[in-house]
Amino acid sequence: MTSLQSVVLKADINRIYDEKYREASAVKPKKHYARPEKKPKSRKNGWFIKGMGIDLPFLLIILVLLIIGMIMMFSASYPVAYYTQNDSYYYLKRQIVFAVIGVAAMLGLSFFNYNKLHKIAPFVLGLSYFSLVVVLFLPGVNGVHRWIGVGTFGIQASEITKFAIVLFFAHWGSKYYNKMQLAKYSILPGFIIFGTTAVLLILEPHFSCTVIVFILTVLMLYISGMRLKYIVLGAVGIAAAVGVLWATGGLGYAMTRMGGWGQALVYTNDQMWQETWQTRNSLYAIGSGGLWGLGLGQSRQKYLYLPEPQNDFVFAIVCEELGLIGAIIILLIFALLVWRGITLSLRAKDKFGKLLGIGLTAQIGLQVILNILVITDWLPNTGISLPFFSYGGSSLIMLLSQMGLVLSISRTANIEKQ
Repeated sequence: MTSLQSVVLKADINRIYDEKYREASAVKPKKHYARPEKKPKSRKNGWFIKGMGIDLPFLLIILVLLIIGMIMMFSASYPVAYYTQNDSYYYLKRQIVFAVIGVAAMLGLSFFNYNKLHKIAPFVLGLSYFSLVVVLFLPGVNGVHRWIGVGTFGIQASEITKFAIVLFFAHWGSKYYNKMQLAKYSILPGFIIFGTTAVLLILEPHFSCTVIVFILTVLMLYISGMRLKYIVLGAVGIAAAVGVLWATGGLGYAMTRMGGWGQALVYTNDQMWQETWQTRNSLYAIGSGGLWGLGLGQSRQKYLYLPEPQNDFVFAIVCEELGLIGAIIILLIFALLVWRGITLSLRAKDKFGKLLGIGLTAQIGLQVILNILVITDWLPNTGISLPFFSYGGSSLIMLLSQMGLVLSISRTANIEKQ
C-alpha cells in the first residue's frame, strides 16, 4: 500500500479511534442535572443536510478566487471586447451572470445530501457519453465540435465529462474498495471507461480534456487502492495507443498544436512564427511584468497582441499586470484551496465522500498546473482553462457547483468548528 492510499485509510482509523475515545472518556451527567440539548443531526437518508454548518474558510477561499478572477478577466478582456463586440463590458457582463448562477448552485448544493449521487453515478456517466455523442452531430466552431448551443449560451460537453469521471470512480472505488487491488476491479473498468471516453473526445477533437480525464482516472483509481504496477502497465498501454494514432495520422489535429512546442522564441520560418504567435506573446506578457508588474489594467499585450486573452491565457495578463509577486500570491491561494478541500474530504464520514471530495478538489489543482505549463510553453498549446479566471459559462458554473458538493461534504466532516 502506498503513502497516498495509507492517508485515506489512516483517516478512517483515526476517526474511529477518536469516536471510541470520546465515548469511553465521556462523563455521564447526574440525574438531577438537565441534559444539554443535542444539536440537530443531518438526515442521513434525506435529500438535504440540515443542522450542520459548511466550512467557512473553504467558502471564503472560493469567493476570493472568484472575485480576483472576475477582476482579472475583465482587465484582460475589455480591449478585445470593444474591438470585436463594440462593448468593453461584454465579457464581464456575461461572466457576472455565470458567476451568480454558479454561486447560487454552489450554495444550494452545499445543503444537498451528496450521498444521493452514489446511486445515480452510472446515469451521470451515461449523460456524459450522450453529450459527447451529441456534439459530434452539431455544427462545429473552427472545425471543433465541443458545444451544445442553448440560445446564446453554449454548454461544453467535456465539463460534464470531467465531473462524471470523478463521480463514477468515487462510486466505484467506495463500492469495491476492498477489491481494488485486483485488476478486474481497477485497471479493467478504468481502461473501459477512459478508453471509450477518450475516443469520443478525440473525435471532437479535444486532446487537452483527454489528458485531464486520463489523469483524473488514474488518480481516482489510485486513491481507491489500485496497485502502482497497474498504473505503469496502463501508461505503457496508453503510450502504445498514442504511437499507433501518430503512425496512422490519427493525431493530425494534436500534431498541428504541438508543431511549435518549445519554439515560441525561436525563429525557424514564417509559418512556425505564426503558429507560435499566441504562446510567444504570452511569454512577452509574463516577462514584461517583472517582479511587481505594470499595474492593474496596464497590460500592453492584451491590446490585440495576445489572441483571446480572456480565455486560456488570462494568467499571462495576470503576470504582466501584477508581476511575479501577484502571480505567486494567487497560486498560493489556489494551493490553499486544494489543501483545505482535501483536508475536508479526508475527514468525511464515509468512503464515497472522501473519494468524491478529493477528486473534485484535485481537478482544480490539476487544471491550474496544466494551464501554467501551457502559457509558459512547457506544454503544447492545447486549450486548458484556468479555474475561476478564464471566461466561460459552463466551466464556471460546473466548477462552482462541484465546490458546492465539497461544501456539502464539509457539513459531515469530522472537523471541530472554530
